[in-house]
Amino acid sequence: MIGSGGVGGFYGLKLLEAGHDVTFVARGPHLKAMQESGLHIENDLGSNGSAKVKATDDITSLAQPDLIIIAVKLWDLEGIAHDLKKIAGPNTAVLSLQNGVIKDYVLRRVFGEDNVIGGVGYVATSIGRPGVIKQVGALQRIKLGEYDGQKRARTEELVRSFADSGIEATLSDDIARVLWEKYVFLVGLSSMTCLTHLTIGPIRESEGSRGVLRSIIAEGTSVGRAHGISLPEDYADQCMDLVDNLPYTMTSSMFHDLEKGNRIELPWLGGGVVSLAREVDVAVPVNTLITNALSPYIDGRKRS
Repeated sequence: MIGSGGVGGFYGLKLLEAGHDVTFVARGPHLKAMQESGLHIENDLGSNGSAKVKATDDITSLAQPDLIIIAVKLWDLEGIAHDLKKIAGPNTAVLSLQNGVIKDYVLRRVFGEDNVIGGVGYVATSIGRPGVIKQVGALQRIKLGEYDGQKRARTEELVRSFADSGIEATLSDDIARVLWEKYVFLVGLSSMTCLTHLTIGPIRESEGSRGVLRSIIAEGTSVGRAHGISLPEDYADQCMDLVDNLPYTMTSSMFHDLEKGNRIELPWLGGGVVSLAREVDVAVPVNTLITNALSPYIDGRKRS
């Protein structure tokens, strides 16, 4: 498990509970706590988990794993992918649970088309404190699939393993569409929460900001369709129906990073829509404007 924060720590611990031999790659106080006292999940609904784990900060110690799951921030992906290539065997499968769609373009280029599994995780988690993953709510879902749409033993086994640990796990025969569905919605959520410094409640209640949110999603949908993804033409309206059922206080992980003064994943989210639109000559003026407006925050900002 490369990256053992909210997403990686959660799904990695679930695979461990399902009986798999999992090694977690982490760093800093989180790594030290995992090595000394294990990894723990604390759920606000009271459904907790805990286990002793194998944890390291040395990628080179992981010789030819059967499966590599990547859950680091997107700006670390390119360098880590090349490091992982050195320890991967010819049959090592690679699965990214990172945000967006650009991540798998990178991984398929580095590892080859057949070695990469597509996947999307749905869970509200973060590092509560070193060694502890904090989960909010009951949602724990994952969708997996091969990019060629075929059923293979590796993905079927992985789906069963996640399901055995209590996660709602499904196998998709069109994983590219699943990834784009989440991607265009996430771009809308992350762009608008960062631009307005508000949660989704006030954004959807204002006619003006609601319209901007829909435009971001509609542009992303057009880009996906131009890339051959079978998104419905009315997908933006479907997303707005989903927006109306989100918790009023919901925000985005990119907004949390912005508020902390950390780097943000803008180049791979809203900026990713802009770059992917350029490849297929689709106009995305709203995404372009917001990406440009947020660009001073890309590398983070130190607070006085």
